[in-house]
Amino acid sequence: MSTTRYLLILPLMAVVAYMAVVGLLFFSQRTLLFPGAGAAPVAEQARWGESVHVKTPDGEMLQGLYSQGDSDKPCVLLFFGNGDRVDNYAFLAQALAAHRIGLLAISYRGYPGSTGSPSEQGLLTDGIAAFNWLSAHDGSEIVVMGRSLGTGVAVNTAAQRPAAGVILVSPYLSVLSVAQRHYPYLPVQLLLKDPFRSDLNIGKVRQPKLFLHGRLDDSIPLSSGQALYEIAPEPKRMVIYDGAGHNDIFNDGMVGDVIRFVEALEGNGPRSRHERESEGEDHRDGSASNP
Repeated sequence: MSTTRYLLILPLMAVVAYMAVVGLLFFSQRTLLFPGAGAAPVAEQARWGESVHVKTPDGEMLQGLYSQGDSDKPCVLLFFGNGDRVDNYAFLAQALAAHRIGLLAISYRGYPGSTGSPSEQGLLTDGIAAFNWLSAHDGSEIVVMGRSLGTGVAVNTAAQRPAAGVILVSPYLSVLSVAQRHYPYLPVQLLLKDPFRSDLNIGKVRQPKLFLHGRLDDSIPLSSGQALYEIAPEPKRMVIYDGAGHNDIFNDGMVGDVIRFVEALEGNGPRSRHERESEGEDHRDGSASNP
């Protein structure tokens, strides 16, 4: 092949290769975004809680684990991260139970024990269905808690339902913005099916909010969580764990922060009005391993 022809073909080959990468990512994006879907089902006798089933308005059946607390204590509704499982949260259930606080962790559609296939709209529907189920089965106030991908579900749920408070662990401005950061060479805005725009919903979340983020998080950068915090309405508080990343943020200190936040919501206090509405960032040495 002559040098001239080679130089003419080379750009075409680069374009074809680029389009192949774009096509591959477009068609596999939900596998990448929801890696925990399709895993082995949750055992009916799991390591913690009672196995429950929640029916969604579009006909899916979601499995969850539920540990009931005292009726005068708030109950936590947990939406986990994209590669997680409800039966991984025995440590949180036990810590909450020690303070007589209940926990419901729900498995999204397509995730272990639940029917269907995951999508943004599907997960948002699951969040509302889980809140409605817990409202009907538990007389306590509900604190919505999301981790990583689940923070988008938590924000949407709290924007539409009367949660007593909201806890966001490793939150993002949007999945779209995080994807743009990780794939700057791709037209992510045109390709992404599930953008999870928490930035468009957070303004409706007027409840007390606790933001928790690890400074060393390389999956969802701290800057994304801080950006969401900045546009969130009062009352709000952010805790930054200086020694923690994305997967090691849960430790005794962090769980303690969660429990103190939940207990402070009981009947709006014992905190004062000023304490409930104060904002600010705390910085902690969050270096510890997962429980």
